[in-house]
Amino acid sequence: MTPELPTAQPDPTSSDGVGNPFGAVPALDGELRFDQAALEAAATDFGGLVHQQPAAVLRPGSAEDVAAMVRHCRERGLKVAGRGQGHSTNGQAQVPSGLVVELGSLNTIEIHEDTAVVGSGVVWSDLVRASMSHGLTPPAFTDYLELSVGGTLSAGGLGGQIVRHGRQVDNVLEVQVVTGEGEIKTCSATVHPDLFRAVLGGLGQCGIITRATLSLVPAPDSVRHYVLTYSTVEAMTAQQAVLAQDGRFDYLVGQALPTPDGWTYMIEAASYDGTAADDARLTDDLEPATVEAQDVPYFDFLNRLAPAVEAFKGMGEWQRPHPWYDSFLPASTVNAVVTKTLAGLKPGALGATAVVLLYPVLTAKCRTPLPVMPDGDLVYLFSLLKTASPGADSAEEMVAANRDQHDTTREAGGRWYPIGSVPLTQDDWVHHFGSFWDEFRTARHRYDPDGILTPGQRIF
Repeated sequence: MTPELPTAQPDPTSSDGVGNPFGAVPALDGELRFDQAALEAAATDFGGLVHQQPAAVLRPGSAEDVAAMVRHCRERGLKVAGRGQGHSTNGQAQVPSGLVVELGSLNTIEIHEDTAVVGSGVVWSDLVRASMSHGLTPPAFTDYLELSVGGTLSAGGLGGQIVRHGRQVDNVLEVQVVTGEGEIKTCSATVHPDLFRAVLGGLGQCGIITRATLSLVPAPDSVRHYVLTYSTVEAMTAQQAVLAQDGRFDYLVGQALPTPDGWTYMIEAASYDGTAADDARLTDDLEPATVEAQDVPYFDFLNRLAPAVEAFKGMGEWQRPHPWYDSFLPASTVNAVVTKTLAGLKPGALGATAVVLLYPVLTAKCRTPLPVMPDGDLVYLFSLLKTASPGADSAEEMVAANRDQHDTTREAGGRWYPIGSVPLTQDDWVHHFGSFWDEFRTARHRYDPDGILTPGQRIF
């Protein structure tokens, strides 16, 4: 349920609103905040690298609130950005002296026969709990469930189910958005398809997602979870290629793990509603160094990062800067790039609690144009999820290394997954979007002609 929010707006001439550029604001169902606590909370993100304070924070009670304030800001030449859980890492949802729309108050959930209609502020853990009470589940998740629906759909939404169901954006039937003109539009593959294509994975450049209609599928009761280890990156990626293409698993990811002697490589795979009786069929023809298997309840499997996150918070690591780097590499170059990158990492380059992801993506499962993928039927996500831990490289050094890694990725025919911390030029963005750039730019000019939306992405 959407909580009741106060309708009274702060007086823009009060002590909290001195110098406020908004003037008399429209009547709202939610609230517009000018207090320092709200402004400071919206001035940073999970990355902890960029700090830009807005002039106000909107906690909307409705999509109409968002539209009214976008129109109000447009009239005054003020910038606007939507913010979900603030899990971006380079100031992407920040707006200096503008308006941040905190979408968490748009948190309604409606479960139908095979769809969910949800507010963009809903977090995925709440959605899966609600859908499971009906025996249903979204087909695709990120591996961290405390992210918002609107936030992940604006970026793309990647997880281990991608080999079967694609990305989260590939499982969206319809979205309601507020454009940069302050209009509420509902779009789909057949209604305003240009807006639909530009909004899903579009980094908030053409509209702020306020509601989404998502596909649902039958939920399994349990998961047979396998951990397979390999001694070389070549052995792991070759195995991942086979498993992605033969479709035997419902979930498939991989990691590189540091050891005293270098690196070892781990595949995590899962069969929904599988049992020990399936082990021979699923793993006997594989050649890992070790195989571990266990049965896990479905929700516990989806939410299995939660204990690690709590541990990181207790260590103080969750609160430190996170200069992440995420990329997609063609199958033809993945081994060379990963081997060179990992061999070149000096002590302190990643931080104490970093995660190195490496897993396959079938591009045929990726039905929306964004996020952009490299050429080829099979590509690999390669992520360096860094933390600027005490004694590690500084956040600034990690960002500089990300820029070098971006250049390596580009030379190898790869693409950036633009949720991380990389300083990019306009030419970099044009190259990144490739053949979709002209369509994307046209949609931007059509739906946000004054260019007020999400300046923190630094695309236009």
